[in-house]
Amino acid sequence: MARTITSLELQKNNKERVNVFLDGEYAFSLSLIRAAQLKRGQALADEEVQRLLAEDERARAYERALTYLSYRPRSQAEVERYLLQKGWSELTVREVIERLEQENLLNDREFARFWVENRERFRPRGRMALRYEMLHKGLERDIVEETLEDFDEEQSAYSLARARAKHETGLSPKEFRFRLGQYLARRGFDFSVIETVVSRLEREAGQLGDDDGEDV
Repeated sequence: MARTITSLELQKNNKERVNVFLDGEYAFSLSLIRAAQLKRGQALADEEVQRLLAEDERARAYERALTYLSYRPRSQAEVERYLLQKGWSELTVREVIERLEQENLLNDREFARFWVENRERFRPRGRMALRYEMLHKGLERDIVEETLEDFDEEQSAYSLARARAKHETGLSPKEFRFRLGQYLARRGFDFSVIETVVSRLEREAGQLGDDDGEDV
Protein backbone atom coordinates (compact mmCIF):
# COMPACT_ATOMS: atom_id res chain seq x y z
CA MET A 1 0.00 0.00 0.00
CA ALA A 2 1.48 3.31 -1.08
CA ARG A 3 1.74 6.26 1.26
CA THR A 4 1.91 9.90 0.24
CA ILE A 5 4.41 12.54 1.32
CA THR A 6 2.31 15.34 2.75
CA SER A 7 5.05 17.51 4.22
CA LEU A 8 8.84 17.97 4.30
CA GLU A 9 9.93 20.15 7.22
CA LEU A 10 13.44 21.26 8.16
CA GLN A 11 14.23 20.31 11.76
CA LYS A 12 14.42 23.28 14.14
CA ASN A 13 17.46 22.01 16.04
CA ASN A 14 19.31 20.46 13.11
CA LYS A 15 19.19 22.30 9.81
CA GLU A 16 20.92 19.36 8.11
CA ARG A 17 17.94 17.02 8.59
CA VAL A 18 14.39 17.05 7.31
CA ASN A 19 11.29 15.54 8.91
CA VAL A 20 9.17 13.54 6.47
CA PHE A 21 5.39 13.30 7.00
CA LEU A 22 3.36 10.57 5.32
CA ASP A 23 -0.42 10.84 5.08
CA GLY A 24 -0.32 13.74 7.55
CA GLU A 25 1.78 11.97 10.21
CA TYR A 26 5.48 12.15 11.04
CA ALA A 27 7.22 9.09 9.63
CA PHE A 28 11.00 9.59 9.77
CA SER A 29 13.78 12.08 9.13
CA LEU A 30 16.44 12.20 6.43
CA SER A 31 19.57 14.17 5.66
CA LEU A 32 18.96 17.41 3.80
CA ILE A 33 20.70 16.02 0.71
CA ARG A 34 18.65 12.82 0.74
CA ALA A 35 15.37 14.63 1.40
CA ALA A 36 16.03 16.89 -1.59
CA GLN A 37 15.27 13.84 -3.77
CA LEU A 38 11.73 13.73 -2.43
CA LYS A 39 8.78 16.05 -3.00
CA ARG A 40 5.41 16.76 -1.48
CA GLY A 41 2.68 14.64 -3.04
CA GLN A 42 5.07 11.84 -3.99
CA ALA A 43 3.74 8.32 -3.40
CA LEU A 44 6.04 5.84 -1.67
CA ALA A 45 5.57 2.08 -1.80
CA ASP A 46 5.88 0.13 1.44
CA GLU A 47 9.29 -1.19 0.40
CA GLU A 48 10.58 2.35 -0.15
CA VAL A 49 9.18 3.50 3.19
CA GLN A 50 10.94 0.63 4.97
CA ARG A 51 14.20 1.42 3.19
CA LEU A 52 13.99 5.07 4.19
CA LEU A 53 13.13 4.12 7.77
CA ALA A 54 16.26 1.94 7.92
CA GLU A 55 18.31 4.78 6.45
CA ASP A 56 16.97 7.13 9.11
CA GLU A 57 17.80 4.63 11.86
CA ARG A 58 21.38 4.23 10.63
CA ALA A 59 21.85 7.99 10.46
CA ARG A 60 20.54 8.57 13.97
CA ALA A 61 22.59 5.70 15.40
CA TYR A 62 25.67 7.07 13.63
CA GLU A 63 25.12 10.52 15.11
CA ARG A 64 24.66 9.00 18.57
CA ALA A 65 27.92 7.08 18.13
CA LEU A 66 29.77 10.26 17.11
CA THR A 67 28.51 12.01 20.23
CA TYR A 68 29.65 9.07 22.36
CA LEU A 69 33.08 9.19 20.72
CA SER A 70 33.39 12.94 21.20
CA TYR A 71 34.08 12.58 24.94
CA ARG A 72 37.10 10.28 24.50
CA PRO A 73 38.33 7.53 22.17
CA ARG A 74 36.47 4.23 22.52
CA SER A 75 37.01 0.62 21.60
CA GLN A 76 34.79 -1.02 19.03
CA ALA A 77 33.19 -3.16 21.73
CA GLU A 78 32.39 -0.10 23.86
CA VAL A 79 30.57 1.62 20.99
CA GLU A 80 28.76 -1.58 20.09
CA ARG A 81 27.58 -2.15 23.66
CA TYR A 82 26.52 1.48 23.99
CA LEU A 83 24.38 1.48 20.83
CA LEU A 84 22.75 -1.84 21.67
CA GLN A 85 21.90 -0.56 25.14
CA LYS A 86 20.26 2.47 23.52
CA GLY A 87 17.94 0.14 21.63
CA TRP A 88 19.39 0.10 18.12
CA SER A 89 19.05 -3.16 16.20
CA GLU A 90 22.04 -5.46 15.79
CA LEU A 91 22.00 -4.91 12.02
CA THR A 92 22.05 -1.13 12.41
CA VAL A 93 24.83 -1.29 14.99
CA ARG A 94 26.91 -3.54 12.75
CA GLU A 95 26.51 -1.14 9.82
CA VAL A 96 27.39 1.88 11.96
CA ILE A 97 30.49 0.12 13.34
CA GLU A 98 31.63 -0.72 9.81
CA ARG A 99 31.20 2.89 8.72
CA LEU A 100 33.12 4.22 11.71
CA GLU A 101 35.95 1.78 11.01
CA GLN A 102 36.08 2.77 7.36
CA GLU A 103 36.32 6.42 8.40
CA ASN A 104 39.04 5.49 10.93
CA LEU A 105 36.92 6.83 13.76
CA LEU A 106 37.15 3.38 15.36
CA ASN A 107 40.52 1.66 15.51
CA ASP A 108 41.20 -0.76 18.35
CA ARG A 109 44.99 -0.69 17.93
CA GLU A 110 45.05 3.10 18.15
CA PHE A 111 42.67 2.96 21.09
CA ALA A 112 44.93 0.50 22.91
CA ARG A 113 47.92 2.80 22.46
CA PHE A 114 45.84 5.75 23.64
CA TRP A 115 44.75 3.85 26.75
CA VAL A 116 48.29 2.95 27.80
CA GLU A 117 49.67 6.43 27.08
CA ASN A 118 46.80 8.11 28.89
CA ARG A 119 47.22 5.87 31.92
CA GLU A 120 50.96 6.50 31.96
CA ARG A 121 50.42 10.25 31.88
CA PHE A 122 47.65 10.56 34.44
CA ARG A 123 47.12 7.31 36.38
CA PRO A 124 50.05 4.92 35.94
CA ARG A 125 49.23 1.23 36.14
CA GLY A 126 51.21 -1.99 36.00
CA ARG A 127 51.11 -4.40 33.07
CA MET A 128 48.65 -6.68 34.87
CA ALA A 129 46.20 -3.83 35.55
CA LEU A 130 46.52 -2.43 32.03
CA ARG A 131 45.88 -5.85 30.53
CA TYR A 132 42.76 -6.31 32.66
CA GLU A 133 41.43 -2.85 31.79
CA MET A 134 41.93 -3.25 28.05
CA LEU A 135 40.40 -6.71 27.96
CA HIS A 136 37.46 -5.31 29.92
CA LYS A 137 37.12 -2.65 27.20
CA GLY A 138 36.57 -5.46 24.73
CA LEU A 139 39.96 -5.38 23.01
CA GLU A 140 41.23 -8.58 21.45
CA ARG A 141 43.98 -10.26 23.49
CA ASP A 142 46.49 -10.14 20.63
CA ILE A 143 46.03 -6.36 20.35
CA VAL A 144 46.49 -5.99 24.10
CA GLU A 145 49.67 -8.07 24.17
CA GLU A 146 51.05 -6.31 21.12
CA THR A 147 50.45 -2.92 22.74
CA LEU A 148 52.12 -3.97 25.99
CA GLU A 149 55.24 -5.34 24.31
CA ASP A 150 57.12 -2.05 24.57
CA PHE A 151 55.66 -1.00 27.91
CA ASP A 152 58.47 -0.35 30.41
CA GLU A 153 56.74 -1.46 33.59
CA GLU A 154 59.78 -1.01 35.79
CA GLN A 155 60.35 2.58 34.73
CA SER A 156 56.66 3.36 35.15
CA ALA A 157 56.68 1.88 38.66
CA TYR A 158 59.87 3.73 39.56
CA SER A 159 58.52 7.12 38.45
CA LEU A 160 55.30 6.56 40.35
CA ALA A 161 56.96 5.24 43.52
CA ARG A 162 59.65 7.94 43.50
CA ALA A 163 56.97 10.64 43.55
CA ARG A 164 55.14 8.79 46.31
CA ALA A 165 58.31 8.31 48.37
CA LYS A 166 58.58 12.05 48.87
CA HIS A 167 55.48 11.84 51.07
CA GLU A 168 56.62 8.75 52.99
CA THR A 169 58.98 10.47 55.41
CA GLY A 170 59.99 9.61 58.94
CA LEU A 171 59.34 5.89 58.46
CA SER A 172 61.43 2.91 59.42
CA PRO A 173 62.98 1.01 56.47
CA LYS A 174 60.48 -1.79 56.99
CA GLU A 175 57.50 0.55 56.99
CA PHE A 176 58.90 2.48 54.03
CA ARG A 177 59.19 -0.74 52.02
CA PHE A 178 55.75 -1.95 53.06
CA ARG A 179 53.93 1.25 52.18
CA LEU A 180 55.57 1.69 48.78
CA GLY A 181 55.06 -1.97 47.99
CA GLN A 182 51.37 -1.80 48.82
CA TYR A 183 51.01 1.43 46.86
CA LEU A 184 52.42 -0.18 43.71
CA ALA A 185 50.56 -3.47 44.24
CA ARG A 186 47.22 -1.64 44.33
CA ARG A 187 48.07 -0.28 40.89
CA GLY A 188 48.67 -3.67 39.39
CA PHE A 189 52.47 -3.81 39.26
CA ASP A 190 54.16 -7.19 39.22
CA PHE A 191 55.72 -8.41 42.50
CA SER A 192 59.20 -8.72 40.98
CA VAL A 193 58.98 -5.17 39.62
CA ILE A 194 57.87 -3.89 43.02
CA GLU A 195 60.82 -5.58 44.73
CA THR A 196 63.28 -4.10 42.25
CA VAL A 197 61.86 -0.59 42.42
CA VAL A 198 61.46 -0.44 46.20
CA SER A 199 64.99 -1.74 46.71
CA ARG A 200 66.28 0.90 44.31
CA LEU A 201 64.46 3.65 46.18
CA GLU A 202 65.79 2.34 49.49
CA ARG A 203 69.33 2.58 48.17
CA GLU A 204 68.73 6.06 46.84
CA ALA A 205 67.22 7.15 50.16
CA GLY A 206 70.26 5.75 51.95
CA GLN A 207 72.62 7.57 49.63
CA LEU A 208 70.78 10.81 50.23
CA GLY A 209 71.07 10.23 53.95
CA ASP A 210 74.83 9.63 53.62
CA ASP A 211 75.20 12.77 51.53
CA ASP A 212 73.28 14.78 54.09
CA GLY A 213 75.57 13.48 56.79
CA GLU A 214 78.67 14.57 54.88
CA ASP A 215 77.28 18.06 54.41
CA VAL A 216 76.70 18.63 58.10
